[in-house]
Amino acid sequence: MCPFRAVARLPVTVVQSWISTIAVVDLSAWLDKTAGRRYPVAAVGVVKHGEISVAARGAGVDADYEIGSISKGITGLLHIQALDRGEITADSVLADFLPLGDVPAGGVTLSSIVVHRSGLPRLPKAMHAYQRSWQTLRRGTNPYGDTLDELLEQTRTVELGKPRTRYSNLGFELLGHALARAGGTTYAELARERVFAPLGLDSMYVPATPSELRATALTGTGRYRDNRHAWTGEALGPAGGIRSTIADMTRLAAALLDGTAPGVAAIEPTADFMRGARVGAAWITLDVKRPGRRRQVTFHDGGTGGFRSFLGIDRTADSGVVVLTATARSVTPPGLRLLTHEDPLD
Repeated sequence: MCPFRAVARLPVTVVQSWISTIAVVDLSAWLDKTAGRRYPVAAVGVVKHGEISVAARGAGVDADYEIGSISKGITGLLHIQALDRGEITADSVLADFLPLGDVPAGGVTLSSIVVHRSGLPRLPKAMHAYQRSWQTLRRGTNPYGDTLDELLEQTRTVELGKPRTRYSNLGFELLGHALARAGGTTYAELARERVFAPLGLDSMYVPATPSELRATALTGTGRYRDNRHAWTGEALGPAGGIRSTIADMTRLAAALLDGTAPGVAAIEPTADFMRGARVGAAWITLDVKRPGRRRQVTFHDGGTGGFRSFLGIDRTADSGVVVLTATARSVTPPGLRLLTHEDPLD
């Protein structure tokens, strides 16, 4: 993996361009102004009317980042595809595909998980989440390195809550692996065969162990620039284990906009979510208020121990934005600003 200090001094890089209200020079200027000292390693991608612009700061455009919970959006695309293929139905439950036995979680429907209304907790108690979180904060360790077998064992002790809106990492881990079993393969292969390969997203992958990281993998950092361990894990993949470059993430945004992404119906909201938002198959849609107008944005963001990510699209304006950073500071507010402001440098 690339050590943080080795990439921090590289200049801003821009590839491809498009003619719009945000010129290439402005995209670079936006990244410099927004990043400052808060995001020493960051990248931004914009798509407008199918044309893509990408800029990077502190690392090359071929560096790959942890995209965190945007992985759930990929799993949402796979969920729609599985429905379309007849591999699952709206009534399919986890126990139809995963060896959970006669436990409450086994009766949870896949369709309830994908809109965060399954009753599953955020994490299983058996995972010792608080102890792992402490080790993550103190030493930068990976709290999600479980195998699928370990995840299933933890799930067998889970108690269900009421089927109300409740964001669940556990739910999406189980959902992704259930979809993979329904398709007769692993989650990493399912994502590659049905999303990454069809869209030509060659940099996207799902590492199960640190040894599977590519040479282009960045090292994430905390708020104080301390190195964080990579978040890899077989269990984690469907909920937060995917890595990608800025170019491929922006190509994904373009495919969601033009409708060529496999399973693109995932972005259509079907259920109420938190704070007035709506949710489709993982993808969240909300109204963003701006002076004199409202903008409807469909997005997902993510965060791991040393990375933050944002992917948002505005279908009315036919535009999309991706922001990635190798540090533990949210990029969702600046990402939304870039997507919804006519002059993001203002």
